[in-house]
Amino acid sequence: MTERILLVEDEEDLRMTLSDRLKAEGYALETASDGEDGLRKATQNSHDLIILDVMLPKKNGFDVCRDVRNAGIAAPIIMLTARGQLVDKVLGLKIGADDYLTKPFEVLELLARIEAHIRRNSVQPKDAEVLQFGSIRVDLKGTTVSRNGKPVPLSAREFRLLRYFAQNPGTTLSREVLLKEVWGYNEDTFTRTVDVHVGSLRQKLEKDPKQPALIVTVPGLGYKFVA
Repeated sequence: MTERILLVEDEEDLRMTLSDRLKAEGYALETASDGEDGLRKATQNSHDLIILDVMLPKKNGFDVCRDVRNAGIAAPIIMLTARGQLVDKVLGLKIGADDYLTKPFEVLELLARIEAHIRRNSVQPKDAEVLQFGSIRVDLKGTTVSRNGKPVPLSAREFRLLRYFAQNPGTTLSREVLLKEVWGYNEDTFTRTVDVHVGSLRQKLEKDPKQPALIVTVPGLGYKFVA
């Protein structure tokens, strides 16, 4: 099955370069040159992955990312930015981005990340398909989460993190383990990535995010999912 990618990039030369390479790699590609068109195509059509520039005309990448997640779309999002500031990465991760590449970047690195995200997002659970934790229902096959019967919009990365927690209840999981198992990274990783995603899950799932009862911190060791 051919994976479908949406590329939202306003720099024409880069958009054409990436388009040619992605098509050569066998991906089915759709492109947009501004945020409004990108959001429209993201919400009207189905994609396996979205590549989203931060600095876009009409609607910036952060707003597009937020609106895509609010629409319930869980496809992995890789954001491209010329700004390498920590605050931009934190903001992007909080609103639902799964990964970041700072311009200029090597196309081979982008291709490797695309392949990794699509591969991990397509992995199907081997055991139970639906998990229930109090008011929270996790449909592993349908990749949906609800709380008190209402849908909870999660990014692809947030869903994979929650799935890993849910499949390892009661186990203390270090940041290093989570980075390896959920992100596939061993080193040179944005060190606050796990904390940012855990914080986001708590905001969406916990009754009191400041006093979490589902995903608890184990001081000096990591996190534990208390089913």
